[in-house]
Order: sequence, then structure tokens, then C-alpha cells
Amino acid sequence: MPPPAPPAAPPPGPPARGPLSLHRPFLRSPLAPLRLGQLLLGAACWGTVAAHKYEGAAHFALFAAVLAWLLALAVAGLSLLGRWALVPLLGARWLLANAAQDLLLGAGLYAAAAGVMGHKAERHSYCNLRGYSQPCPYRAYLAAAACAALAAALHLLSGLYCLARRCRGHRDIV
Repeated sequence: MPPPAPPAAPPPGPPARGPLSLHRPFLRSPLAPLRLGQLLLGAACWGTVAAHKYEGAAHFALFAAVLAWLLALAVAGLSLLGRWALVPLLGARWLLANAAQDLLLGAGLYAAAAGVMGHKAERHSYCNLRGYSQPCPYRAYLAAAACAALAAALHLLSGLYCLARRCRGHRDIV
């Protein structure tokens, strides 16, 4: 009887990772200021909507702004730390994942929120007159619409930048 086969070696563990540090090439890329602008304008948008009385379609605008902001925060954080390889399925295609997130989710959701809040501002434009003494949400709705539109524009710019890098043959965001 032959001797039993030696036990198979365990599969190698994940590669050793260094301590968390900033991914400096990302900080020097055009995406870093675009992501910062997206986060600031997105926070201003949903903060403005949430801080004032909202009803009806403004609930959707708040949901869209918060969802787009959280997705942008996750993408920015992973890119800033250089840890996008940890994302299952998308880590290997991070450049395309960034473009899709920016163009489909970010720009789309913020454009919808801008449209909703712009429509609500137009419906409340009567209270912007001098001498109107009741509470008026016009300025808050207008500010939220402007922030959402600017955030959509920044998402569009960063999505087009990612697509341009992809068309030039690059496989990474930096």
C-alpha cells in the first residue's frame, strides 16, 4: 500500500498590504479636485433640501442627492486610499466603474434633483416679492437646484475625463 499523499498546501493568503496612506498620484490628477467639488456641492444640495420644509417630489430630490453623494464619497475614498482592488467585480475595471458612476448615477441623479427643485422653486416664486410675510422656501429650493446642477456638471466632467482616458488606452484612473 502506498503511503498517503501529503496534505495539499493551503492556498496563499491575500497579499500583504502596507499601512493606509494617501494615493499621491490620485491627488495630483484632475479627478481629485473634481471629486472634492462633487462632495462639497452634493452636501450643500442635500443639506439645503433637508434643512428646509420639503414635501412631495422634494423627497425624491433628497433621496437622489444623498444617494449620489454617498456613492461619490465611496468612490473618492477608495480612490484616495488606492484601495479600489478591494471592490469585488469592479476593482479590476475601476476606470469604467468611475465613468459609469459619474455619468449614469451621479450626473443622472443630480440632474433629476435639479429639475425637481427648479420646478419647486418656480412654483414658489410668488413668495419672493417684497412685503410677503409668510415663510418662503423659494431661495432654499433655488439654492438646492443650483447646487444639484453644478454637481451634475462636475460628475459629467469627471465621467468624460474617465472615458477620455479609456479611449487613450489607459486602464487606471491615474
